[in-house]
Amino acid sequence: MDDAHMHGPSPPTSNGTAATTMQKHHSLMHMTFFWGTDSLILFSGWPGTRPGMYALALVFVFVLSVLVEWLSHCNLLRDGSKDVGAGLVQTLMHTIRVGLANLLMLALMSFNVGVFIVVLAGHMLGFLFFRSRVFKKSSHSGKTTDLPPMSC
Repeated sequence: MDDAHMHGPSPPTSNGTAATTMQKHHSLMHMTFFWGTDSLILFSGWPGTRPGMYALALVFVFVLSVLVEWLSHCNLLRDGSKDVGAGLVQTLMHTIRVGLANLLMLALMSFNVGVFIVVLAGHMLGFLFFRSRVFKKSSHSGKTTDLPPMSC
């Protein structure tokens, strides 16, 4: 049995041709890495086909990845804070960090090489500024971050 018959018949479309629908679907949804400005990132129809909107989408994804790194390594709570308010702030920060990290993962699922590069660059720059030894203060307290490291 060949591959075309293993998946069953294609559903009918409004104009009667399943091949036309498949061609439109394949032009928008990539399952391998590709270069190009014509892609869907996070939202239907966004960034569209205009290169300026694609650049804006890349800037947005870059900022999200830097923000995830900042949240992963920030110290907003006072040392020794063990009250309910501090716990709620820590929980909210964790929730925002996980939500943003999942948005980045969904953006990466566009399989666009430009998105992949800016996510890596954002994480790299965020780590450089907020965690690396380059910008670290010489005095080291016992507390390194408000949130535990992310793990899978």
